[in-house]
Amino acid sequence: MTQQFSAYSIIQKKRDKGRLTKEEINWFITGLTEGYIEDYQMSALLMAIFLCGMDIEETSYLTDAMLYSGKVLNFPEQHYIDKHSTGGVGDKASFILAPIAAACGVKVPMIAGRGLGHTGGTIDKIESIKGFKTDLPLEEFERLLKERGLVLIGQTKDIAPADKKIYALRDVTATVESIPLITASIMSKKLAEGAKGIVMDIKTGNGAFMSKLSDAKKLADSIRKTGLRFDKNMMTMITDMSEPLGLAVGNSLEIIESIETLKGRGPKDLTELSVALAGGMIYLAGLSKTLKDGIKKAQASIDDGSALEKFRELISNQGGDAHVVDNYDLLPQTESTFEVKSKKAGFITKMECTELGKHCVRLGGGRQKTGDKIDFAVGFVMNKKIGDKVSKGESLMTIHCHDHQMKIAEEIALLVNSRDITISATKPRAKKKLIIEVQTKFAPVKKTPAKAKAKTKAPAKKAKK
Repeated sequence: MTQQFSAYSIIQKKRDKGRLTKEEINWFITGLTEGYIEDYQMSALLMAIFLCGMDIEETSYLTDAMLYSGKVLNFPEQHYIDKHSTGGVGDKASFILAPIAAACGVKVPMIAGRGLGHTGGTIDKIESIKGFKTDLPLEEFERLLKERGLVLIGQTKDIAPADKKIYALRDVTATVESIPLITASIMSKKLAEGAKGIVMDIKTGNGAFMSKLSDAKKLADSIRKTGLRFDKNMMTMITDMSEPLGLAVGNSLEIIESIETLKGRGPKDLTELSVALAGGMIYLAGLSKTLKDGIKKAQASIDDGSALEKFRELISNQGGDAHVVDNYDLLPQTESTFEVKSKKAGFITKMECTELGKHCVRLGGGRQKTGDKIDFAVGFVMNKKIGDKVSKGESLMTIHCHDHQMKIAEEIALLVNSRDITISATKPRAKKKLIIEVQTKFAPVKKTPAKAKAKTKAPAKKAKK
């Protein structure tokens, strides 16, 4: 690149609410991956973007720069479909919907991330299974996907390497909740995977990065437009995250709950959402005529056990101990538990979901700074949901902690009772809908030369004499 820029001038321009050019963004992202842009400079730009925003074109330039910082795969067949969630407390739906979709004929290429802020990471959770390899070479990723139909790996040096660096910085610099940064991060990875379509689960509520419904709708629109620009079939579901999804929060605890759900014994909300998202994948893949039909097929794969077998197969294919499906003792466990007992009777009307997620991070189930080691065993299980009746002294949640963490557990219990769970005398009128909005957009079908030729008027035959 002949044109020269400086990190200082680009950061200053965005800080002062200027509009960055394609060339400036490309230079900065290339510099990050090649090492002449420092982490602290990238962090400064992230904060400037967080505070000042980006328009649609800037967001597309950033997505392109991050996407083409590495290799881009291409699976032209329609049945290659992926799913992504913007993250939430207790969101383990990927472990359920991916084997469901694969059991129904969808090819599912999953390149997932680690924890961000108060939310857990898909890769952190699956790595609680002993031996499970998330750092497979790209060639092995492609082979498993084509032969087995389902693969789950973490970000690699080959796929969107710029995002891998930026993702880690966003986690520890309070720059997660930004529509342009979320869009570019998600879509650079998903577009690089080569899937033909993407189902997006966009969380809203006090436990989501997009706490306001209006912001969740803006993000959904941004992601749909970005996907369509790359000729991808897109489905966005805006879903409620005003309480933990399911009951379990914490890495190995969520794996257990995922397996229980695949066995048909999962919590109602987790089952409903996982089946709906898998149904969306089946529909985008062209394996069902409608979303409703896709959901029926998804549920059937749980009922007949084929989805559970696909999850077992996924673990084995990637070096994990598949016996964990039948023996949860093979997962990391804490030595102790602590019951958080209610200080009063009534009905649960509200949960501070973000704060609950932070408790898991404090126990070691997430990262407070880059490089922190994850404790797979810790976390908690909710014993009550919003709308439930509770008696004084009844357990609201069970904290799974180590012996040396009992004081932390006591402090968490005080916060849960005084701040994080609201108990009122009267039952709430109605619970929020779990799935708030669904929008589907199919990429325009491009005419092939053969089709175009077929439409050409044939020359008139000469009349016989």
